[in-house]
Amino acid sequence: MSNTVGNIYQFTIWGQSHAPAIGVTIEGIPAGTRIDLDRLGALLARRRPGQDQYSTSRKEEDLPEFVAGVTGDPANSGSEDTAHAVVTCGSPLTAMIRNTNTRSSDYEELKYIPRPGHADYTAMVRYGEARDYAGGGQFSGRMTAPLCIAGGIALQLLEKRGISVHARAVMIGGETDPDRMRKAIEEAKSEGDSVGGIVECVVEGVPAGIGEPMFDGIENSIARMVFGIPAVKGIEFGAGFAAAGMKGSENNDPFILRDANAGAAGDSCTADADILQRMATATNNHGGSLGGMSSGMPIVFRAAFKPTPSIAKTQRSVDIRTGEEVTLEVKGRHDPCIVLRAVPVVEAAAAAAIYDLIRERETEAN
Repeated sequence: MSNTVGNIYQFTIWGQSHAPAIGVTIEGIPAGTRIDLDRLGALLARRRPGQDQYSTSRKEEDLPEFVAGVTGDPANSGSEDTAHAVVTCGSPLTAMIRNTNTRSSDYEELKYIPRPGHADYTAMVRYGEARDYAGGGQFSGRMTAPLCIAGGIALQLLEKRGISVHARAVMIGGETDPDRMRKAIEEAKSEGDSVGGIVECVVEGVPAGIGEPMFDGIENSIARMVFGIPAVKGIEFGAGFAAAGMKGSENNDPFILRDANAGAAGDSCTADADILQRMATATNNHGGSLGGMSSGMPIVFRAAFKPTPSIAKTQRSVDIRTGEEVTLEVKGRHDPCIVLRAVPVVEAAAAAAIYDLIRERETEAN
């Protein structure tokens, strides 16, 4: 099913933008896992709408409610910290976020007139009258909130293994300077328009050998998860598309030893293993992945986000009731740029993909 992803760390995202709630059901979290709710809330807060002039004015608290799969925190029983953590009990974990600030009336016209750049038209073709068009339904960027729950938990689990995931906006509206990025957003908003951009993500601490060849590679897994973010239109790893213009001698990353003086000679198996553990590359054009498996170098990728398709400018569309071309002015509350709010979502998506691959490797080892 398209709303379910993962092999060991598997989760299903459910709900719609203007439904009573959205949420996620997660399997594959070991029983007894402590989830820090403050840290999870901080990640969701970075994605939350209505915080500044750069995002939609829709205001949602986005506080997750755990309705299954958890108990109180026995480690903090009787302390003030008890309310700030839950512990998994081994059954599937379900968390939901209530939608409290919907304005479905803004979307009545869109039942028959699809918005350019949105999934309105394709949803009409696929689901007909049964589709939920309010706020974009299941195709809304709002569905990235439960993705952040699943990814936020994975981030905490990865940290226990010494793995970190950090993302940042590196380009917005063609600008790379942070001040000019924000200016580009402001200018687009004042014109009733929008801008897109690029988010770069770096995952450090992943040991070599995580992933699979061909179709279940580390790049494949991350890309599949990241493309679950509605506005993503492209992804590249390491040098990415720039590698197409390089020579092999420029793109190849030379192998080096991290500590050439470390280790003592022993039997051949021990010596070989020691050397493999100390190997690294002088550069990282490969972005931390070789043959679909992690190389031990930082995993580096960039995701391209399209401009928000809901803009105040009039656009051309078709009224499916009359079969006539019409002009459409999109109402509602929308981001002039979703890139800044997408940064924690990219971190969450990458963390979920990496944690699933690590759990698969651990399962094979056992």
